[in-house]
Amino acid sequence: MPASTPGSPLPATDPPLSAASAAARRWRDLSGTWEMAGTAPGAASGPDGITGLGWVPATVPGTAAGALRAAGAPEPADLDSMDWWFRTRFHRPVGPGESATLHAGGLATVAEVYLNGTQVLTSESMFAWHAVAVDRWLQDDNELAICFRALAPLLAVRRRPRARWRTRLVANGNLRFYRTMLLGRAPGFAPGPPVVGPWGPIRLSCRGGPALEDLTLRAGLRGDDGVVQVTTTVDRLPDRGAVEVAVEVDGPTGRWREVLTDVERDQDRLTASGELTVTGPALWWPHTHGEPERYMVTATLSVDGAVLDTAARSIGFRTLTAGEDIEHDGLQLRVNDVPVFARGAVWTPSELAAPAPDPATIRARLQAVCDAGMNMLRIPGTACYEGETFHDLCDELGLLVWQDFMFANLDYPESDADFMRAVELEARQVLRRIAWRPSLAVVCGGSEVAQQVAMLGLDVRPAEGPLYGDLLPALVAESGTDAVYVPSTPWGGALPFRPDRGVANYYGVGAYLRPLEDARRSEVKFAAECLAFANVPDGTPDEPVGSGGLGPQDPAWKLGVPRDVGAGWDFEDVRDHYLAELFGVEPARVRAVDIDRYLELSRATTAEVMAEVFGEWRRRQSPCGGALVLWLADLLPGAGWGLMDHRGRPKLVYHHLRRALAPVAVWSSDEGLGGVVAHVANDGPDPLEATLRVALYRSSELRVAEARVKLRLEPHSGSEHNVEELVGRFVDASWSYRFGPPAQDLIVFSLERPDDGEGRPLSQTIRFPAGRPAATETATALGLSADVAREPGGGWGLRLYARRLVYGCRITLPGFVPEDDGFSLEPGYTRDVRLTTLDPDAEPAGALTAINLDGQVPLAPEAGT
Repeated sequence: MPASTPGSPLPATDPPLSAASAAARRWRDLSGTWEMAGTAPGAASGPDGITGLGWVPATVPGTAAGALRAAGAPEPADLDSMDWWFRTRFHRPVGPGESATLHAGGLATVAEVYLNGTQVLTSESMFAWHAVAVDRWLQDDNELAICFRALAPLLAVRRRPRARWRTRLVANGNLRFYRTMLLGRAPGFAPGPPVVGPWGPIRLSCRGGPALEDLTLRAGLRGDDGVVQVTTTVDRLPDRGAVEVAVEVDGPTGRWREVLTDVERDQDRLTASGELTVTGPALWWPHTHGEPERYMVTATLSVDGAVLDTAARSIGFRTLTAGEDIEHDGLQLRVNDVPVFARGAVWTPSELAAPAPDPATIRARLQAVCDAGMNMLRIPGTACYEGETFHDLCDELGLLVWQDFMFANLDYPESDADFMRAVELEARQVLRRIAWRPSLAVVCGGSEVAQQVAMLGLDVRPAEGPLYGDLLPALVAESGTDAVYVPSTPWGGALPFRPDRGVANYYGVGAYLRPLEDARRSEVKFAAECLAFANVPDGTPDEPVGSGGLGPQDPAWKLGVPRDVGAGWDFEDVRDHYLAELFGVEPARVRAVDIDRYLELSRATTAEVMAEVFGEWRRRQSPCGGALVLWLADLLPGAGWGLMDHRGRPKLVYHHLRRALAPVAVWSSDEGLGGVVAHVANDGPDPLEATLRVALYRSSELRVAEARVKLRLEPHSGSEHNVEELVGRFVDASWSYRFGPPAQDLIVFSLERPDDGEGRPLSQTIRFPAGRPAATETATALGLSADVAREPGGGWGLRLYARRLVYGCRITLPGFVPEDDGFSLEPGYTRDVRLTTLDPDAEPAGALTAINLDGQVPLAPEAGT
């Protein structure tokens, strides 16, 4: 099955270079005015049959579902059951002596491209990039039309070879023959809409002379020096003239320039390569461990001293290793020879109906990932490959990338030669785009393929077969990347889903309802995905959640709750199990009488469970090298797996993980008869001098013990401190011996700098040895005060104080973002919280709530402030 059959093809091994001079090449983005119409399958065999259709405006990149929703038009029950036509018009883009090439990527899925009535390209893969020379079909006024053929009739055709196993992930197993996204076609957690349409960019390039093509870079370290290996090609060379290709590297430690002298010329095409040494480069780090320093590499093409073209990309210098025995010990990543606890989430498209967010939206979401202390994102095999903007920003922001090839669960036809050729083209294109990037850490064959087979008890080892065991690892090695190759996830050991071997998908705490201590008992080595709770989002004035809006009382609520197909439970049932464990209440009873209280406890449940599990895995004695939550953001409104909702707004779980995953953090663990241990981490590149303070309280108010210890932590280090060793006596901190009532019911751990004052600790965490507070109290009984005022340097701040513990403070101030949320207020201590807003004239007005607060406290500045 070929990926494409172009009418007049050019080698399409890479999307366009990220930068090129206008002198050699001009780009025209065909994202202007498009329109879309649907027909029955095969109703129009070509553009001649679409003149009388009912067209609606469309956006490119975009999808059929997005166009229908924007137009307020009804959406068919199955978008895959219809043909969808997109068309646009444009004027002739080329001048005398110039040639034009049409570039298209992300055509989902079986597509036919017509220019002025002539078919110039067909494609059966939404993952392939295409470049087609179109000079002979261009006119002064042009129509570009693309038909996306109905997938449903194609899936109904019986195909060979027969599948050796079946999966419930998708409804139709014949999707294994088509290279398309499974999200949108996975009924349990991503039921729709399916991605149909021009998902990727469509552009024209116009050229009038020689130009640089296929700029290939590899950056590495040789001793203390950086080495840049460069290869580039030039075509349409003139018959005469002195041709020179030079490379310049410019970055934080200086500038270097070399002329490429290894040159091979074949008629009007030239290949130039060479190596450039950068003395003592600044290194690229994950942002949690240092600065992601980068250098700009610029290739310049000159003929007789005149610059004709340039191409530029950024690189980073770093080393990456993953341990000696990944199949046994999991991934134990070391960057620049420093161990890195990899933590983050599985990346998801922002919305299946409108999957092409602008760069500012992608930046905002990735910045939120960094702000949460996460340093790795996984692009899963159920989704799609991301574009240049995503990867550029990961390089810039210091985010490690785990890249799956787009395979998941299905028995793909690896004995089909055409299919394997299409996969080889796809993989080569992907690796050309990302293999040289400093952010790339892991390349994986696909998602749950080995697990699917093993759990069915079949004697098949797909991870050792032609696709995952031969083709893909060979292409990864050929690409020159130092990223780790993993055949599938989970993977490792006799059964690939055992968490104490290799790479796991861990849901012991989660779907399998195991107690929290299972996170330690399972000895997880690395979790490529984990936890997966139905995390309840917060509401907004326009989208309330709870008794005032969409909530469990509404049948539509369940549409946003993930479930495993065929299971009699969903992930809300999983959350309810842990809610009962943590708070000692019956969830169904609370939900029946007080929906808002139920949702409040639900938010706190998943947030605290996830933070506890990550604390267990992050401690120094843990064998775990990292874990990625399933997943970053919801695809649908409601209580999905995301740490953010479908609009990208953080949920409560995000704030709890942000504290647990911060580069400088304190957290605790219950060691049973061994007491309670405080863990301190300093992942950053600078020494940390701070004071660890531990305070023990009875009745959530009376301080019965307190201790302080001065710490100096070297870069990339941590320490552990037993509470009873700190306070200097036995206090049964974990209440495990139980010789009587608990001596304390609250332990507060604070990491503080003396010059910062008490209002903003570097990090703070609490532990309840005898259980969480069950009752609510009034603000007066808690001695709670909340003052909103201007800060000395401008902006607004919130000052909180309480005589008794205020557990799980939530700050709701429309138009303002608090620097922290969901924290607890230590008895007798002041807490200052900065408020940020995009509107300098706005004044904060809202409310403070908490799990043990009866009612709410108004938040507004006093008159005259």
